[in-house]
Amino acid sequence: MTPRLPRDFTRRDALKLATGLGVSFLLPGLELRAAERRGDERPRSLITLWMAGGPSQLETWDPHPESKHGGPTRAISTTIPDLQIAHHLPQMAEQMHNLSVIRSLVSKEGDHERGTYFVQTGYRPETTVVHPSLGSILAQQRPDDSVEIPMHVSLATGDGFVVPRGGYLGDEYDAFRIYDPGRNIRNMRQSVSAERQDRRLANLEVVSRSFRKGREQQVDNTLHQHVIERALTMMTSEQLKAFELDEEPQAIVERYGDSRFGRGCLVARRLVQQGVRSIQVVLRGFDTHANNFEGHEIQCAQLDPAFATLMQDLEEHGLLQSTIVLCIGEFGRTPRINALDGRDHWPQGFSCVVGGGGLRSGMVIGGTDPDRAAREQDRPLKSRTAPDDPIQIPDLYATILSQMNVSPDEEIITPIGRPIALCEGTPIEQLMG
Repeated sequence: MTPRLPRDFTRRDALKLATGLGVSFLLPGLELRAAERRGDERPRSLITLWMAGGPSQLETWDPHPESKHGGPTRAISTTIPDLQIAHHLPQMAEQMHNLSVIRSLVSKEGDHERGTYFVQTGYRPETTVVHPSLGSILAQQRPDDSVEIPMHVSLATGDGFVVPRGGYLGDEYDAFRIYDPGRNIRNMRQSVSAERQDRRLANLEVVSRSFRKGREQQVDNTLHQHVIERALTMMTSEQLKAFELDEEPQAIVERYGDSRFGRGCLVARRLVQQGVRSIQVVLRGFDTHANNFEGHEIQCAQLDPAFATLMQDLEEHGLLQSTIVLCIGEFGRTPRINALDGRDHWPQGFSCVVGGGGLRSGMVIGGTDPDRAAREQDRPLKSRTAPDDPIQIPDLYATILSQMNVSPDEEIITPIGRPIALCEGTPIEQLMG
């Protein structure tokens, strides 16, 4: 089939589209038989549910209702014996047997931008290098020669530092961004006749050929022509339907929740079915310096049904064994409740949930004491008592990389000639399947 461009598609549009898509999709997709594989037969994917702003561990995965600083949040039992989570997450309580909880993540970064950089890359920010996000590493290290859509996608996102970047691997591994998942993607459906499109492509070729004269090497280095060709391939690919929800029963959409985050989780499942390597789904609104308890009740009303339905859906489609699901934010919230009934930034002893993809489930790693932490809250970070069994972010990512058949300690030579390991951590033995 000859690629077709939209009626109003110009050379500038082509460049914008190519830049936005990056070259992480420049690897042609999961053939039909591969797409139908289930369980361990499938290549592995990662879905990251990114809780932007820093969710409170006390109002999600590590409640302490008996504590002086526990607030009004109640604890409810789950399908993991002796594990309780916040009462805002009743549907997730029924899914915890497929996951593990880490309650003792530690970081030295309590600023949103720096904390996001650290938790997305496993490296603290530096002035001389930009590190790739975990999703970018997976897209680069685990390519697939049959995926015609981007291998690294961020859903329900926007601009700014939350977007996972390719760093020293190159901009081609930046995440392909979709602000409103499940809605029509602009400039992705052709609407002109084949004849008119052929004329436009011929004219574009004339301009491109003229531009190449005398600067062939520079043009080749931009991957301009290759990106344009892949963009056109994507526009006509059947795999593009993974971004749409027209074929999904309305009942399924409603189970996830008809919000950007809920639809994003459903699109994430559809992208996994097509073989996309890494998908991020963003839920904003956790920066609760004021009205922390009301804020988390509102946010969990979106998180709970979407996350729980995603886990059920992955299992029902035979995808859970091949898909790692990680729910995490840039840090947690302080044990001490401030004068505005809020909690502030807290990078020392926060929580995440991870499972699937062959990782060991039903584990509860680490522990916190909010009363002790509150007493020490005003001390310098290095003089505070660490949580029980503290877990470093690089160790978490070394675990995920290893489970995705990527060597964490592989060194990459950056554009300035500096060798850097993909990850400096060590896999967490309790989680390795």
